[in-house]
Amino acid sequence: MIYLELFISFLQVGLFSIGGGYAALPLIQAQVVELHGWMDMTEFTNLITISQMTPGPIAINSATFVGTKIAGFPGAIVATLGCILPSFVIVLLLYLLYRKYRRLKSVEGILSGLRPAVVGLIAAAGAKILVLTLWNEGAVSLNIDFLPVLVIVTGFFMLRKWKLNPIAVMLAAGVIGGVAYSVIK
Repeated sequence: MIYLELFISFLQVGLFSIGGGYAALPLIQAQVVELHGWMDMTEFTNLITISQMTPGPIAINSATFVGTKIAGFPGAIVATLGCILPSFVIVLLLYLLYRKYRRLKSVEGILSGLRPAVVGLIAAAGAKILVLTLWNEGAVSLNIDFLPVLVIVTGFFMLRKWKLNPIAVMLAAGVIGGVAYSVIK
């Protein structure tokens, strides 16, 4: 039964996440955190971080990690297949249609209209992650955790000023956070 739930959940994620991996984050959150309760919001944020740091699309990495956590290796396979299957079929069909009708104005208009929606979905997911990072509770209050603020601002400054490798900045932020929070707690 859990395999069927994993497959259907990530089939829905794969079917309705238009715009790429970051656009899928609100859908994954809805399935994993809110609907099934397989993870809390802190675990989900950690899942996103790990999914971004590992090679591959974020939605597929997330499906694999959630499947592993819930039902082991078979769960990882089922969840990943559920996430991949709709995209595979849709991309094949769209490729055939796009190849045939790509010069039509209506097709160009549809693609232009989808771009702002995708940006909005990504911004919503980013805002949720930012709130959880700064307030550590998922709700805005006056008790700001200033260490993440300092790490975020320093990371942006280093990326803009010295054009450092983003992976190196992410690793440094992870090490600083790991050391700082292990000392604090």
